[in-house]
Amino acid sequence: MRKETQSDPSPDNPQSEEDSILFVITAPSGAGKSSICWAVIERVQGLAFSVSHTTRAPRQHERDGVDYYFVDDETFDRMIREDRFLEWAEVYGRRYGTSRDEVERARQNGIDLLIEIDRQGARNIRAGFPEAVGVFLMPPSFRSLNERLMKRGSESAEEINKRLAIAADETKDYPLFDYAVVNDDFDKAVAMLEAIIWAERNKVKHQEKALHKIMSGIRKEQAPE
Repeated sequence: MRKETQSDPSPDNPQSEEDSILFVITAPSGAGKSSICWAVIERVQGLAFSVSHTTRAPRQHERDGVDYYFVDDETFDRMIREDRFLEWAEVYGRRYGTSRDEVERARQNGIDLLIEIDRQGARNIRAGFPEAVGVFLMPPSFRSLNERLMKRGSESAEEINKRLAIAADETKDYPLFDYAVVNDDFDKAVAMLEAIIWAERNKVKHQEKALHKIMSGIRKEQAPE
């Protein structure tokens, strides 16, 4: 099943279903979003990674239930019929979907969730959850994106060219997101995404219960004997 993460809410960062935050992370193929998401999860408590379902074959080092749930077309079709996806889409000839169970499990446990997804899926998720926080991960250049795809070694030259052409169109969507992180340095990009998460967590609307408790204590202390 899912990779074990620091997913339990800590006493210093209490969360509940109503204030659990969905972070929607989108980037062109090869921009490094998976690596950055996992690095952030290792550093931030109360945060989990939404594992998507896909019909594509796993790449080298990818693990079922950790990077993706790898399923066949029959299983994916059944999940569609059973309305088990919040959204799904066909990307590069393979289908990807975000299951309702992944999102609801995190929200019921008061865990913030990172959803790594393509731009079409991001639009669908944010349509259903307008409060979701959108983060666009931008490669520093197309040259670097091409180098990353080639180094990955899982696509042919023709497939890489196709992905680069799609990426050129995908990058036009960055104004639709709340934040943009340029991945010109891995450690810096990880730190920036972590900072975004903490900034969102500390917005007044997500701190309302803690602030109300503090204010109640202040009023009691100020009350006349």
